[in-house]
Amino acid sequence: MTALIIDDEKRARHVLRLLIEENCPKITTIFEADNLLQGVELIKSETPTIVFLDIEMPEHSGLEILDFIEKEVFNFEVIFTTAYSEYAIQAFQLSAIDYLLKPVRAYQIKQAVDKALKFTGKSQTNRKLEELKASLEKSSFDKIALPVADGIIFLKFDNIICMNADGMYTKIFTSNTEDFLISKPLRYFVELLENQTTFYKPHRSHFINLKYIKSYIKRDGGYIVMDNDETISLAKDKREEFLSIVNGL
Repeated sequence: MTALIIDDEKRARHVLRLLIEENCPKITTIFEADNLLQGVELIKSETPTIVFLDIEMPEHSGLEILDFIEKEVFNFEVIFTTAYSEYAIQAFQLSAIDYLLKPVRAYQIKQAVDKALKFTGKSQTNRKLEELKASLEKSSFDKIALPVADGIIFLKFDNIICMNADGMYTKIFTSNTEDFLISKPLRYFVELLENQTTFYKPHRSHFINLKYIKSYIKRDGGYIVMDNDETISLAKDKREEFLSIVNGL
């Protein structure tokens, strides 16, 4: 299996190469490029399985890779190496793009490579990169990438009615009546969308979009009904907080 490191810093390439060699035995060949255009040529000639791509480089940012590679050539996984701020990291997470924060750690390399190999060929890398680039350019995020059986679904926040925990899975109900069962726990989405003020967690098993509340029913301890008629439990210790929030809407 072949990997490519694209980074303008020689020391950074050397450290990353050592970490890959020591922790990723499935990768047997590693190529290096010190700029994006050289990296693009190596992608076309060597067809790597994984590309480790720095974002901040002279002349061309790593995000510009979409400008130089046709969609049909995107048969590799991208793992960004970056020193980006926490705000920008949210864009990576929402776009389902893997990233390694500098300085890179050995366990991070192993986790990222294992994940990349698992999804090779069906992760729609070009679409994820387009969403990531658009999010970073406008400095706002309005979509989340959902991994499904045959690839990735990009869903707007506004189209999410609610999310319900189902063991280590999460069921997502949408305004277009299409529902998704995603192999991630509810906690993952709560943490990812914690800065989106329209979302609220009324119960340990539910995460709702306040825009889609149809009614609040006082009987039986109190519960919420969403626009799709989904019934949402309201924890006792959340009742006062919830009523305060909805009264302010």
